[in-house]
Amino acid sequence: MTSPPLQRAPAGTVGGAPQGHLRRTMLTALTPAAWGTTYIVTTELLPAGHPLFAGLLRALPGGLIALALTRTLPRGGWWGRAAALGVLNIGLPFPLLFLAAERLPGGVAATLAAAQPLLIALLAVAVLREALSVWRLAWGLVGMAGVALVVIGPSAAFDHVGILAALGSAASMALGITLTKRWGRPPGAGPTAFAGWQLTAGGLFLLPLTFLAEGAPPPIDGSAALGYLWMALVGGLISYVLWFRGITTLPVTSVAVLVLLSPLVAAVLGAVVLGQTLGPVQLVGFGLALAAIVAGQLPAPALTRSRTAG
Repeated sequence: MTSPPLQRAPAGTVGGAPQGHLRRTMLTALTPAAWGTTYIVTTELLPAGHPLFAGLLRALPGGLIALALTRTLPRGGWWGRAAALGVLNIGLPFPLLFLAAERLPGGVAATLAAAQPLLIALLAVAVLREALSVWRLAWGLVGMAGVALVVIGPSAAFDHVGILAALGSAASMALGITLTKRWGRPPGAGPTAFAGWQLTAGGLFLLPLTFLAEGAPPPIDGSAALGYLWMALVGGLISYVLWFRGITTLPVTSVAVLVLLSPLVAAVLGAVVLGQTLGPVQLVGFGLALAAIVAGQLPAPALTRSRTAG
């Protein structure tokens, strides 16, 4: 019996995996972790009743800063692509998610948003021509179940419009992430410029919606200014630079499952800062979601292995 020949790992790899893969994954994971602070920043620092204005400030200022820093604009067909990605990744998910939050308990909305890894696993087949991965689908379901155990309370209610809005938000971002992976970044555009294009496009999409739905901006005191600054720089510019860099350099299904960190971070902050209790059921859900995140970074095991006789 002879083993299949081993191929020498190329330079810059460790154990056959690209060197720096773990570092890129950890940097990319900072983005959904930062998004997980949105709930506590919104409830504790920002004026109530203006969620779209918060979304607008999360997108547009960071996008304009990135454009000013890089002085790089799209060329040719990338004007349309950047606009489409900005709407799918940023412009549409924000208002749909806020609509879902108004019509559903926060835990239900967060659980439906956690369907995004499942949607990306399916879109990877249709858009990226990848083979359907039962491994990714199974762990996506485990992760979604884990998030549900963490965030859904006993008084959860369901509303059809809210459910459609939450799933629409997840589907929009899932398609945006998949197309980002398919198209990549054009030559000469770094992660900051690429994020700037999309943040600006998403912010411009949100601009008329915000003023039509919410009217004039709210009064901004010191706490609100701090909250908006956090949303624009950390939750917006820095997060999306890391996010789009990760999408273009890592497997898209591995990046997708990292979004499960967002509701987990929100739950931890709720327990630490607001004194909310995490009981045994929530802790089990935490473990399931973390297991799904880790499993999502591993290659799917081969179901069959050919044997050669020697």
